[in-house]
Amino acid sequence: MSANVNVVMAREPIPSNPSVFLAGPTPDKSNPVPSWRPDAIRLLAEQWTGTELLTVLVPESRGGVRAERYEHQVDWETEARAGASAILFWIPRDMKTMPGMTTNVEFGLDAPTGRAVLGAPADCPNPERNRYLIYVAGRYGVPVRETLADAVAETLALVTAPAASW
Repeated sequence: MSANVNVVMAREPIPSNPSVFLAGPTPDKSNPVPSWRPDAIRLLAEQWTGTELLTVLVPESRGGVRAERYEHQVDWETEARAGASAILFWIPRDMKTMPGMTTNVEFGLDAPTGRAVLGAPADCPNPERNRYLIYVAGRYGVPVRETLADAVAETLALVTAPAASW
């Protein structure tokens, strides 16, 4: 991993440097599947060429230690998304293992910000369930990508865009 990438997990202090929030379905302990976020972190580290430290904000708990109260998790995620330079939505929709219902709401809130990228893989188990989000993305000018690598590249382009300021 690049020395210029710092991973901040759920409910940890959020620094003010350039950052990417990894939004999307989180595996549920009751129906465990591998998280997609380690691949996203690896790709961000490989593709980040900035001289500043890039913080990757991950809404999963370090060591699997869950929030004491649900509201603590929601508040951290809301604050982290609001302060992120860019928000990468990766939605490998699987209605059995990672339905991403909360992700739908978050995308609706964040699509108008100009800081979102939507990753919607065509080869996921339920791609038809991303159709509405893809439509909304088009209405707000949110870039849509079908591979995680392309979604990461587009997200980093937002982070490094001249209009971005920290």
